[in-house]
Amino acid sequence: MKKLHFLTVLLCVLISFTLFAGGKQEAPKDVKEAESAPEKIVLRYTSLRTEDVDRENRINSAFTKKFPNIEIKFEPIKNTEYDTALKTSLETGVAADIVILRSYDGGRQIYDAGYLLELNDLVPNIEEDFTANSVATWATEDGVIYGLPYFGSITGVWYNKEIFADYNLSVPETWDEFISVCKKLKDAGEVPIAHGTMDQWVLTETLLCDLGPNFYGGEEARMGLINKEIKYTDKRFVNAYNKMKELVPFFPNGYQAIDYVTMQQMFLNGQAAMFIAGSWELGIIRDAGVDAGWFAPPVAKKGDRVQYAFYADLALGINKDTKHKKEAVEFLKWVASPEHATLLANELPGMFPPLKIKFDISDPVALDIIQIAQRPDVDTTGQLMWEKLSRQEPSGETLQLEAMQKFLNGSMTAEEAVQYVQKGLDTWY
Repeated sequence: MKKLHFLTVLLCVLISFTLFAGGKQEAPKDVKEAESAPEKIVLRYTSLRTEDVDRENRINSAFTKKFPNIEIKFEPIKNTEYDTALKTSLETGVAADIVILRSYDGGRQIYDAGYLLELNDLVPNIEEDFTANSVATWATEDGVIYGLPYFGSITGVWYNKEIFADYNLSVPETWDEFISVCKKLKDAGEVPIAHGTMDQWVLTETLLCDLGPNFYGGEEARMGLINKEIKYTDKRFVNAYNKMKELVPFFPNGYQAIDYVTMQQMFLNGQAAMFIAGSWELGIIRDAGVDAGWFAPPVAKKGDRVQYAFYADLALGINKDTKHKKEAVEFLKWVASPEHATLLANELPGMFPPLKIKFDISDPVALDIIQIAQRPDVDTTGQLMWEKLSRQEPSGETLQLEAMQKFLNGSMTAEEAVQYVQKGLDTWY
């Protein structure tokens, strides 16, 4: 019995020695990988462009290849609901990590409310790599940068090449030529222009501040308003309003009840020959297989300089309360790279990253659009009310939208419309 007890004790000692004498046993490979793998981070990114989901996901997948532990979750909100939704989410602490900012006063209000990180030291190459105008759009007077410029848009006129060919129409360069094309199309039973007045934003962004600058004086007039050198009641603005009214007979029947989506679909389905809109429509036009061309806003008379609305449209800001600041900064640094610019310009053709560094554009129509801006007879300008004039209430942009809607729908004259806007601005600006 003693011998058996001795053997049992010896066996226990040998087992213990095997387990512990050499230190810890090596963990299985899959356990080691799980322990060393970085934590998976999901960055929420909100936008006002619901039509970009697939394209944005393709673009952002390139970032995740570089940073496998960071997933970008793109969460767009309908553009007409975005501003209210963004402010509410920021106020209640449930906002995304990265947010799209409108230009000038729209983005400035978000920064002034204390919701955004300052980017100067976080993304130090912004001022070197982006155009000065785009940087200034999301910066304070003392140089604090709160938005990384994302893309700029250009507005002009899309036209259906097949319809133009059917009626042997040439692209118009002057206003009289433009009206002549519209008359020929209408006489032939076509809808010349897919436009409506139900959605107010299109009345300035894709009409007054698209075709109007050739009549109210472009950038000179815009800066004149900002610097209080001229008033909105100036006869040039009255003239521009009246020129826009000349197009109403060429809108679809019942245009007062037509919203932007309906305008867009009419053009994509060949139900209208032209669409006064922005370069941002190019990707959707390509997806729909429409053979479309583009022309700059027609000038008042031959030889006039073209006033071309090309403006910094959207930027990216970082939510001050993000729990993933380091990862959000990495994403913005990548957005500022030539790799991202090339992806964006080709996945979202018609969107132009305002970078000074070189990137490639492959779409021929996108090249046509941007090359017009580089012509020696072209001046670029921006939206009339986006800078400074909409920083307080009543907002200049809101006043202008209300005036244009009433004017185009026939309840105001041009003189009454511009007086309505100026009277509102006079209360605070």
